[in-house]
Amino acid sequence: MQDFRPIDLLNATLGRGSIVLVRADLNVPIDDAGNLRDATRLTRLLPTLEALKSAGMRVGILSHFGRPKGVADASLSLARVATALGQLMKEQIAFAEDCIGPLAASALASLPEGGICVLENTRFHAGEEADDADFTAALADLAHAYVNDAFSAAHRAHASTHGLAKLLPAYCGLAMQNELDALESALGNPARPLVAVVGGAKISTKLELVGNLSHKVDTLIIGGGMANTFLAAQGVEVGTSLCETGMLDTSRAITAEAEANGCRILLPIDGVVASAFAEGQTGTQVDITHVPDNQMILDAGPKAVKDICSAFGDARTLIWNGPLGAFEIAPFDAATSAAARHAAELTKAGRLKSIAGGGDTVAALNHAGVVEDFSYVSTAGGAFLEWLEGKKLPGVEALTEQEETGK
Repeated sequence: MQDFRPIDLLNATLGRGSIVLVRADLNVPIDDAGNLRDATRLTRLLPTLEALKSAGMRVGILSHFGRPKGVADASLSLARVATALGQLMKEQIAFAEDCIGPLAASALASLPEGGICVLENTRFHAGEEADDADFTAALADLAHAYVNDAFSAAHRAHASTHGLAKLLPAYCGLAMQNELDALESALGNPARPLVAVVGGAKISTKLELVGNLSHKVDTLIIGGGMANTFLAAQGVEVGTSLCETGMLDTSRAITAEAEANGCRILLPIDGVVASAFAEGQTGTQVDITHVPDNQMILDAGPKAVKDICSAFGDARTLIWNGPLGAFEIAPFDAATSAAARHAAELTKAGRLKSIAGGGDTVAALNHAGVVEDFSYVSTAGGAFLEWLEGKKLPGVEALTEQEETGK
């Protein structure tokens, strides 16, 4: 795996009082009252900020927030996030009403050594998402160095995630490095057997993911609505379940390719069915070959969970993306929660390295109460998926290219 410039090298190279731009992901949920609903991304940013602060750097934080489409929108200002970050760090965090130009430059210049300032939403400028050279240069004019600590935005070739790394000495933040290390341990050089869980509604949205993993893992567990399509491709009648009938040939091709690669695909042998996906449904366990015509599969059954837990028990590394059932409504959360708790127990016992990510996955693991017990849970959505799909991420590649050229 590529070793990026760490921030301790930055601290040893630049003098105290130098200005450093940190690309963070402050796109966090804030309610109308300004209260932070989930501090995970801010908490993971703190080690990088503390390291730069201790070295006496003046830190300007860059981030997007929402989708203002290149136009200033007061409802999408980062001012409230700056306040929340200050409360989390128990200190005053400055805020600049722009991320380029005189307002930003003045705010950064007036910081004391070790001071921190959140700069206004980068997406208030159309040049951000266009990776525009002039906008990137205006950002670079503000600082002496750049740190990318936003893996969750690394799949976007934007000015603050990609272009800026080509104009300033660029370094990898601590949260970014932790994420990359976790992913490398999962797919780069994993301890085997390597097992992956891929769930969710539709196989069409995860074709590249399933295709890439089928070349790399020893067992691929398919759950959620995706499993229905694979089952139907094998001739199983799935009643009124969510099923992509146009993807049956694709499912059969994936299965054949996986077998050729020595990858076992594990599908549920029983399920929990109901007449509708709605509150108040009790659910009935059935063997997967006996799904009633007027019922839908909404969760994996207890026999399937036993198979899944057995696969976890044999594994050394686990990658998890997507729930096993419609976990949002009880009792269809049972399979996901039971499997997640078993994986957590194996992890705590030192028998399994468990890496999970994706929005629904994080929500499901939170629901099961096991997020803190997994080896690593990524807060990234698209970037995590694209990495698992085998794609190169512009934000990561920009750091790699600079390191290779010695810039």
